[in-house]
Amino acid sequence: MPNRNWSEQALRQSRATTATAASAQVVDDENTPAISDIWQRIRHGFQLLDEDLDNPRIDQQRLWFASRTGSLETIAKRSSPYIHYIVEALDNRDMPLELALLPVIESAYNPLAYSPSQAAGLWQFIPSTGRNFKLKQTRWYDGRRDIVASTEAALDYLTYLNQMFDGDWLLTLAAYNAGEGTVSRAIKRNNGLGLPTDYWNLQLPKQTQAYVPKLLGLAQLIASPQAYALNLPEVPDEPYFARVPLEHQLDLQRIASLAKVPAEHIRALNPAFKEGITLDGPQHVLVPAEQAERLERKLATLDPDELLQVQPYIVRSGDTLSGIAQRHGTSVASIRQLNKLKNNQLRIGQHLKLAGAAPQVAQQTTTSTTSKAPAASKYQVRKGDTLGAIAARHGTSVKQLRQLNNLQHDRLKIGQTLLIKPGSTRYVVRAGDTFTGIAQRHKVSVRQLQSWNPSQSKLLKPGQTLTLHL
Repeated sequence: MPNRNWSEQALRQSRATTATAASAQVVDDENTPAISDIWQRIRHGFQLLDEDLDNPRIDQQRLWFASRTGSLETIAKRSSPYIHYIVEALDNRDMPLELALLPVIESAYNPLAYSPSQAAGLWQFIPSTGRNFKLKQTRWYDGRRDIVASTEAALDYLTYLNQMFDGDWLLTLAAYNAGEGTVSRAIKRNNGLGLPTDYWNLQLPKQTQAYVPKLLGLAQLIASPQAYALNLPEVPDEPYFARVPLEHQLDLQRIASLAKVPAEHIRALNPAFKEGITLDGPQHVLVPAEQAERLERKLATLDPDELLQVQPYIVRSGDTLSGIAQRHGTSVASIRQLNKLKNNQLRIGQHLKLAGAAPQVAQQTTTSTTSKAPAASKYQVRKGDTLGAIAARHGTSVKQLRQLNNLQHDRLKIGQTLLIKPGSTRYVVRAGDTFTGIAQRHKVSVRQLQSWNPSQSKLLKPGQTLTLHL
């Protein structure tokens, strides 16, 4: 909480310093031909400061920040990858640029910030409000920590609140902190008592009473940093990051390597991917703008064998690492490394990430040494032949022989001609796959596909393996 033991003289001196410095800033800005620094651009976009410069509640908050310039400089430096995007988004909506300072108060510009009330991200959305504004939250991805998605959601929410409170930005900010219901009830109470209904006269929670003055006091420091010996970092007024489309799931570590960017920078730009895998989130990744073209080139030339298809898996009763690895075409070492497991012990309900070769095409699991399944051949039945013996000799199954030759029974005639297509194809189910889609892609019927996989549920899951006799 701010220190309230400021003398009247200190407050008057502070007000005079701020007013003088702000006036000087306006003169300086008028003589500046172009804006080249993000802080200067923010000052030019201030819309909320003029009328409340001498408010004592703002004075107290400003002086509280002024006594902690070291911490403020650290936060300002932390904001440098994100603040240009936020300012640009606000400018595009003609919103006050003081709002670019809101994450300083909400999260200290830390996208990983998490509060006791389960609020998360730069803008500190609680889970329910996040979902209301379409911020997806899963085991692997949290949109409240997504720099782009959470900023757009926060601006949508602020716009909604501003419309609700007839364009009054101070009431808007109060509602962002306390909820629209709390502010609406306070307004209704004052109306009933014949009292003013502006922000400064409402009975609001203690935190909310300090919230708006805190933002305005901070804005005054940003307006006149020299007056408070505040050394803001140099942040160019240009995009720090760019979006690079992704067609496949990738590890953030791998993306960092391809882009030649330190892994911690990629993680800082993509904090919504909770497990470091681009799973469940948007089909893009954020990278420093100057490295975006390089990453796009590298992604375009990746061999399919180098790609990973990462799928979630929940441990069931009887599961072992070796069994899971065998079923999903991966290795125990890969599962342990991907999930940072110290040993092979598992618990029921545990969430795992499983990675294997990306299923670009169905993979062959035939006895043939060639990668392409051999074409069907003809076989003439000889004395003593049975379907079982023929199937075993040719690396196929009795069921496939029956289906391929439309046999209603197992009886054979000497001299009878059979079509034989040895081998089978293994297909790893991808997100969005259906029996119908897989059947159409491989030019077979849904009935055939289901008959080849009688134990599989009609509800397919990513990572599941199907057998195809093609």
